[in-house]
Amino acid sequence: MAERVLLTGISGYIGQHCGAELLNQGFEVVGTVRSLSKADATRSAIASVAPVEKLTFVEADLLSDDGWDEAMAGCTYVMHVASPFVLAEPKNENELITPAVEGTRRVISAAQRVGVRRLVLTSSTVAMIAGKPSGRYGPDAWSDTSANIGAYAKSKTLAERAAWDAVAGSEMELTVVNPGAVFGPSLGAQVDGQSVALMTDMIGGKMPMIPDVAMGMVDVRDVARLHVTAMTAPAAAGQRFIAATAEPVTMSYFAEVLRDAGYSKVPSRKAPNVAIKLMSIFDRQAKGMLPSLGKKAAFDNHATFDTLDWQPTPMETSIKEMAASISG
Repeated sequence: MAERVLLTGISGYIGQHCGAELLNQGFEVVGTVRSLSKADATRSAIASVAPVEKLTFVEADLLSDDGWDEAMAGCTYVMHVASPFVLAEPKNENELITPAVEGTRRVISAAQRVGVRRLVLTSSTVAMIAGKPSGRYGPDAWSDTSANIGAYAKSKTLAERAAWDAVAGSEMELTVVNPGAVFGPSLGAQVDGQSVALMTDMIGGKMPMIPDVAMGMVDVRDVARLHVTAMTAPAAAGQRFIAATAEPVTMSYFAEVLRDAGYSKVPSRKAPNVAIKLMSIFDRQAKGMLPSLGKKAAFDNHATFDTLDWQPTPMETSIKEMAASISG
């Protein structure tokens, strides 16, 4: 009998890849969607790279208790990937924070009630470095939520903190994967991933200049593989794993790879920081970039290599294959 996994957020960019990786490794997958109208497109996207006979869908919402216990019945593991992500700063930070934190608590308490063995949570490196100066950070680092770090970083930090609090003293194991900026091919269904939007803007000529932003990056297929290993490796219990390049990758390098690959609308001029700051007054996406401007965070990702046997996909490959999957 294949072990059953509940995967939240299966219709998203990372969720689709996690679903494919689980199915390719022989697991039975129950994917949660806010509306079953997303099921067919998600199934066919995943079917392009994985067998889907052991894939089913259930309707469940992070802001409602309905259906979670039933969805997890018989599941050995839960992979909690669903979380709202938009780079644009919302008018009210709780639009992002409430579903992220409450949803995480809701999923964990249901998993504990039905006796799930281990839950893997998708967090982010922004739960480690936001509000901190440039420097090198490891798995013990936490963002400063008292600083002006933006709603997304705050939502990821508070949601991960809530997860660790919720499993304290519990029999259920928690493992957390903290990806950097995630790139790589989209599987084809309409995904609302922020990196997909960023790539679309860059190759479509909608980004006039390159912001002075550098990020730890990771391939989406690596993120999916790391999630599955984090779910099954005995030594991964109770750990946080950084899924990001040790050194930050600049947006200038990102743009250069795309221009070399023939995407002529990609900008080559750098945006002065003052221009982004001025734009941020009326542009919520520019406002969302402010906490990252000019900052260089590096990562100690040794544990990810050692415990999860990570073999990273080169970022040049991720960038080119993502552009090809979008421009298709």
